[in-house]
Amino acid sequence: MLFTILFPICAVVFLGYIAARTQFITPSLITAMSQFVMKISLPAFLLQALASKHLSDIWSPQYFIAYAGGSLLLYGAVFFCCRYFFKASLTESGVLAMGGSMSNTGFIGTAILTLLIGSHSAIYLSLTLIVENLLIVTLMLILAERGLQAPGTTGKSILTGTLLRILKNPVILSIMLGILCILLDIQLPELLSSTLKMLGQTASPLALFVIGGSLIGMNLSSLTAFSWFLTAMKVLVMPLLIFSLLSAFDVSREMLFIGTLLAALPMPIAFGIFAQHYGVQEKALPPLVLSTLMGFIVVAVILTQSGYFLS
Repeated sequence: MLFTILFPICAVVFLGYIAARTQFITPSLITAMSQFVMKISLPAFLLQALASKHLSDIWSPQYFIAYAGGSLLLYGAVFFCCRYFFKASLTESGVLAMGGSMSNTGFIGTAILTLLIGSHSAIYLSLTLIVENLLIVTLMLILAERGLQAPGTTGKSILTGTLLRILKNPVILSIMLGILCILLDIQLPELLSSTLKMLGQTASPLALFVIGGSLIGMNLSSLTAFSWFLTAMKVLVMPLLIFSLLSAFDVSREMLFIGTLLAALPMPIAFGIFAQHYGVQEKALPPLVLSTLMGFIVVAVILTQSGYFLS
């Protein structure tokens, strides 16, 4: 089971790395593929999968509260440590805390879960992406922008602009449309559903290919104590915290396993993008690379238990 899941994942990631390393695929094309996944194929997959479900199938308050609560607790803890122990600025702390509390759900999570449980993965992916995009990214943007603004700038204007930016995210829009179809009992036309399904099937392989291509240029030569701290919080503390919270809610074995697996994933590529935007890349990129390596190891260990939890 472990080999059949990890081999295709590692093979496609390695292929993406080799293609980028040899310049067979240029960096601009890797960026274009990344945009296609996040703006076309992943939204298509989520919309098509959600629209075919019932409300009772997708809504799990236990999962949402546990995952959201754990993510926010971890964000707050990392933010506090960055601010007061590592003496980072408000903007730096806001961005770096995202790295310690948010997973690469859109790329690696989608690929692994679709191999594990097929279209049923849309339920967990949607709830997790809502937590990450509406809570963690919003909180990060508010704190990061607040740190850059003049003292007289109102928090309301920052919040409004941030929310509008989040709501324009194709992933969030697809989730909202999918949920709307469920609430109104709308069935997508067969032609539209087939088209979305075909587009959605490209999400996993392209996402993994992009991950491999994105590893070019990253290195571990500038690792610091902070790099190890942030990586440990993400790939070790976060899955333990989410596992504990989900266990407290006495959820199903499948939900417990999937939530823990998603929490153990590496930091998202978006973390590196935001870090570059806010000028924090020197502190963010080393733990991003380290978490990618360590995250795959932790995920592999967790996957060895899939036979028990998903049986």
